[in-house]
Amino acid sequence: MDFQTRAEPMRVLVTGGSGLVGKAIEHVVKQEGGCLKGEQWTFLYSKEANLVVLPSQRDNLRINDNVLQTSHEMGVTKVVSCLSSCIFPDKTTYPIDESMIHNGPPHDSNFGYSHAKRMIDIQNRGYFAQHGRHYTAVIPTNVYGPYDNFNFENGHVLSALMHKTYAAKKEGTPLQVWGSGTPRRQFIYSLDVARLFLWVLREYDEIDPIILSVGEEEELTIKDAVEMIADALDFKGQIVFDTSKSDGQMKKTASNAKLRRYLPDFTFTPLSEGIKKTCDWFVHNYDIART
Repeated sequence: MDFQTRAEPMRVLVTGGSGLVGKAIEHVVKQEGGCLKGEQWTFLYSKEANLVVLPSQRDNLRINDNVLQTSHEMGVTKVVSCLSSCIFPDKTTYPIDESMIHNGPPHDSNFGYSHAKRMIDIQNRGYFAQHGRHYTAVIPTNVYGPYDNFNFENGHVLSALMHKTYAAKKEGTPLQVWGSGTPRRQFIYSLDVARLFLWVLREYDEIDPIILSVGEEEELTIKDAVEMIADALDFKGQIVFDTSKSDGQMKKTASNAKLRRYLPDFTFTPLSEGIKKTCDWFVHNYDIART
């Protein structure tokens, strides 16, 4: 399916437009020339149309509680959903690839969440088999960047650590980090995810999901990431790793081999650079950041 040769305008709706990935896509489209001729982009915020509200409570948007079914009914030709590497169980082989969506053990620690996410892929396959719809999904690893959730308790790991470091510097206290700092993660900058989203939308024709991630060789420890954050925020205080707190999964190594087969020359933002940009954004936008 070649979206760039369509005769009629391609109208693109981005839900979650005020969030981490939605804002990154908006930046790429509006600030980096990501909008091609003939495309019309709309960024939808939850205040305008909350997709978790019951259908009977919505007045301004024709959408069912089953987003994919409504997309089919409305003639939407392509949907790109966002899955998560968090769906994968503790006991698995590494690196994780797309097949784990289907073959993961049935009783992992995130049973409900993981299988709800997996059902998006099952639905995508069903809509293709029955109706020829090109509905697919991407699986980003740990995303970070501007407009993330920086809350101490429920923010993403890097963003919460940035806020903690900022507060520790301001208050002159040690930086308390939960866990030993030894778990390993692959982090991807939100603008890189956004650029890859646009490629998936326009050029990726598979129904099978695709992992969006830096390479396995760029996996690093939480301790390494904390040190980068401390450097970016010029934090000179003590860093304390609280080993009484859980480490969570020790690793979730994902393979980007499939992505590299398609885009061998894609350049990811180096983690230290992305952390610096995100820290600068957070400091300058503290009053509007989600904290």
